[in-house]
Amino acid sequence: MTKSGEISQQASQDAAWDDGCDLLVAGSGAAGLAAALVAAAGGLKVILAEKSDVIGGTTAWSGGWIWAPCNPVARRHGFDEDISAPRQYLKAVQGNAFDPALVDAFLQAAPQMVGFLEDRGLAFECGARIPDTYGHLPGAGTGGRSVIAAPYPGQALGPNIALLRRPLRETSFWGMTIKAGADLRAFMTATRSVGSALHVTRRMARHLWSLARHGRGMELRNGNALVARLLRAALDAGVVVRTGQGVAQLIGDGAVTGAVLDTAQGPRRIRARRGVVLACGGYPQDLTRRDASFPRPDQHATLAVPEASGDGLRLGEAAGGYQATNLAAPGAWCPVSRVDWPDGSTGTFPHIIERGKPGVIGVLADGRRFCNEGLGYYDYVQALFDAIPEGQEIASWLVCDHRFIRRYGLGIVRPAPLPLRPWIASGYLKTGRSIEALAQACGIDAQGLGATVTQFNDGARRGEDPAFQRGTTPYMRLQGDPEVTPNPCLAPIERGPFYAVKVIPGSFGTFAGLQTDGAARVLDAGGAPIPGLYAAGTDMRSVMGGHYPAGGINLGPALTFGYIAGCHAAGARG
Repeated sequence: MTKSGEISQQASQDAAWDDGCDLLVAGSGAAGLAAALVAAAGGLKVILAEKSDVIGGTTAWSGGWIWAPCNPVARRHGFDEDISAPRQYLKAVQGNAFDPALVDAFLQAAPQMVGFLEDRGLAFECGARIPDTYGHLPGAGTGGRSVIAAPYPGQALGPNIALLRRPLRETSFWGMTIKAGADLRAFMTATRSVGSALHVTRRMARHLWSLARHGRGMELRNGNALVARLLRAALDAGVVVRTGQGVAQLIGDGAVTGAVLDTAQGPRRIRARRGVVLACGGYPQDLTRRDASFPRPDQHATLAVPEASGDGLRLGEAAGGYQATNLAAPGAWCPVSRVDWPDGSTGTFPHIIERGKPGVIGVLADGRRFCNEGLGYYDYVQALFDAIPEGQEIASWLVCDHRFIRRYGLGIVRPAPLPLRPWIASGYLKTGRSIEALAQACGIDAQGLGATVTQFNDGARRGEDPAFQRGTTPYMRLQGDPEVTPNPCLAPIERGPFYAVKVIPGSFGTFAGLQTDGAARVLDAGGAPIPGLYAAGTDMRSVMGGHYPAGGINLGPALTFGYIAGCHAAGARG
């Protein structure tokens, strides 16, 4: 037995196999489930091996949005565009990181992927109002390029609901996921609208009933709904799902023809006649690899599951593949805050929603703003890296007033009527009766913060942001509040007490995966595909080149290249 992570040089025909299949898939996030489902639908015997005891990977914790331009859901909603427009947009965003082979493969297959999943029983809702992030660039879309899995009843999984990873504590409400759009708006306006209050009351009642009867929420939304739907379809297609079994090493001689699984009963050698798909979730939890590639890695928090520890990259490299490093960034950045729970546990909260709302700013320790808070979460963190010199703490503060926090919340702090005091007592939420007092509580330069707030308020009252032009693109305006005029992204910070939350760099996962071709085959150093070895999701080089051009650019390519890998292994496309 070779040591873990190395490819065995023993020819597969001489191996003593413990079990066999046509395709072995390592990992159970969006990419792995898509590859397994497609291959099984193509007639292959498929084993899906997941080293965790639950299914879904980081996908199950995600918002669930899928960027897939020209998809059939969008076409049914009247969005009839050619792939030339999103291609132009991606080229404008990525610049020198643009890989035409990967981009073209993605854009051609993404609509097929969505159509295939619909044929297998998955239902999607259209992101008709969701624009791309950089609306000023050529080819940017104003809606229809994203879809999200429709809500799903957990009861439809039967006893297999026990396999589904539960939602992240920090991004759910007592274990209940809330979907962006009308559902989220209802929760945000429950104290100001009778209709919203009724919606929230009904949802809470159903959720509490689920907790009492099933011990978990059963009205699945977001990434949890996507994983549940994929899992149901995969099981119905005959995919053999094995949890608690990680891939320890690959087997082959010139081609990958099997793998060794670590199981509770010891190592098991699995023959895989058509090969292995690596979809293990990238390396956000591999501290050694992260330290070698991330800027200021010691000041970083990830939103990825603990099992995303670089297994796929190590396996791929042992088989002759290599990690791509020619990207704009190695990680999918997101600003986060550390949460200390009353039970002594800690968590990480992603600041996705509130940064673009009217009446909040992000400042550095000197009190200055450093970016357009209403741009994407990736952009916020990149600006933070650019603004703070080496040797200084990478941190910012989101600052707001009482009106803002009671209307929208701030980080893990929920809007009214939920209380603020527990979060003030824990130290998560800083407060002060004046801007100067808030600055002192946070350790921010009081004179600098006072000058920044005065300047910001002067423009905000006119609906203008001369410093960073917040609210000037469709993406930014969607993040705002349509009830606020003339600019839905701007309101003065003037009604004390004032509040702030400390925000640090984080990520959803990694971009710098194994280099593949358009068929999702892992390439060797000479650019040739390694027979029988595929990679998808964050185990493969990001088709976005390390950029973040729209929401859903993690799951869209993950599903698409999982689909491509499954099709290729089954010997067909489409």
